[in-house]
Amino acid sequence: MNYEILIIGSDANAYYMARCYHELTGKKADVLAKSPLPYTTYSSILNIAYDPSIWQEEGFLKALADYRKTHSGRPILLISSNESYAELIAANRERLQKQGFVFNYPDAAVARSLMMKEEFYKQYADSCLDLPVTCYFDCKNQDSVDFSLPYPVIVKPSNVIQYNHLSFEGKNKIYKVDSQDELNRVISLIKAGGYTDTLIVQEFIPGDDSYLFDAVAYVDSSHRVRLLSFAQIGLQEHSRNMVGNAAVLINGYNQFGHTHEVEAKMKQFLEEIGYSGFAEFDLKYDPRDQKFKVLEINARQGRSSYYLTALGENLVQVLAEDLIDRKVREYRFLNDRVLLSFVPKKVALRYIVNEDYKREVKKLWHGHIDPVRYKEDRNFMRKIYLLKKRFRYVKEYQNSYWKVI
Repeated sequence: MNYEILIIGSDANAYYMARCYHELTGKKADVLAKSPLPYTTYSSILNIAYDPSIWQEEGFLKALADYRKTHSGRPILLISSNESYAELIAANRERLQKQGFVFNYPDAAVARSLMMKEEFYKQYADSCLDLPVTCYFDCKNQDSVDFSLPYPVIVKPSNVIQYNHLSFEGKNKIYKVDSQDELNRVISLIKAGGYTDTLIVQEFIPGDDSYLFDAVAYVDSSHRVRLLSFAQIGLQEHSRNMVGNAAVLINGYNQFGHTHEVEAKMKQFLEEIGYSGFAEFDLKYDPRDQKFKVLEINARQGRSSYYLTALGENLVQVLAEDLIDRKVREYRFLNDRVLLSFVPKKVALRYIVNEDYKREVKKLWHGHIDPVRYKEDRNFMRKIYLLKKRFRYVKEYQNSYWKVI
């Protein structure tokens, strides 16, 4: 093997990327994180170090420079597990490349146009993508709320990075709001919590969780899309800080049709904006006009993107072949069927409301995958943690704040 690997972060995303590396090479990945999270703390397949300063640019760059000094020689494949680190990598591209780090992220301007939701919806309003009807509220300069959208509406931060740094009572990742009074209360809550940027106020597209879709693309260093998946979600996470993330999805399954139409639009979009690296599309099918509306695009692999590995495309191998081996691959649309679930079968079958989808889950369950459950990771404390997590999922869905429809 002619490279080393450094993964930044300690969440589920970081864990399954380390898993990809272990599955590919049988070796432990090096992981650098700001603070411990159970997904990576209790693991025998990775080496993890903590540095609380890496959340800021100066500390981040120093930590990577120090790592480079102790790992001289071979190139280091650098992988981020969240937007904050991906932005820092993109903003310091030349400096990191000179130090021998190799990575594939879009340039800072393109990354920002996707990460900052206000910029995304405004800049790409006339693109080939279909987008939800969207309004904006400036928390710093606006006092009154005046929107013509019918309720319910979705409220979420434009500046995800700033929002993720905040902690306050009542903080949700996404808010579903049913009235003007509730909207006023939510905006006041977020402003009081310290958020000073724009809020996105968006139409709620009707439909339960099975109207949601996940797509993962890989765009190589020559800005050509080489891989693309399209998976129907049956159940999303319902906890306050995780709603919007897939809990159960099936790749190669789509009850609403138009698969190749939306495939072509995503591929065209990424190549037109000069994107590079992994990208994850969050979409929702709108039964009113039969279009797949793009809710957001993450400028990295997503929390559930491990299913590409189950489809024969190990995510670390994809990066290494492009960036290290300079191998050019033909475009592949991943339409084989695979079931991914973070939740136990009992939770999936109880809370998926789409009966046809539920039958497909039953059919595929025997061969399903869970990104954070890996038989080669034999740490006893990790097994205890995962067992407790299964029970927590039962309680989380029982006490869910999220209104399904």
